[in-house]
Amino acid sequence: MISQKHRFHGQKAITRVYRQGQAVRGSQMSLKYLRSNRVEQFRVAVVVSRKVHKSAVVRNRIRRRIYEALREMAPQIIQPWDLVFVVYSDEMAETAYIKLQSDLQSMLEKAGIIS
Repeated sequence: MISQKHRFHGQKAITRVYRQGQAVRGSQMSLKYLRSNRVEQFRVAVVVSRKVHKSAVVRNRIRRRIYEALREMAPQIIQPWDLVFVVYSDEMAETAYIKLQSDLQSMLEKAGIIS
């Protein structure tokens, strides 16, 4: 799991990313991102709607898998960014972990967050 210092606290910051941020869209999820000058480290939120899957167990599994993949990539993200991942597909719960990591890596590279 990703550490507490890399998580959002409160709805206002997430709303700010939705309104002012840029987007990169993948096949099963999208990334909204915004450069942050309020904190020293990056912050991440993963949004999995009930429309994706009715079961909270599956939605939480998707969220945990993305957080874990991002935790492993954390040393590559050196600048303070606000990142919000929005999941569109319930297939993320069954996707191979290596494919999930490569999708996240390519989205972060497209956004210019990692090199």
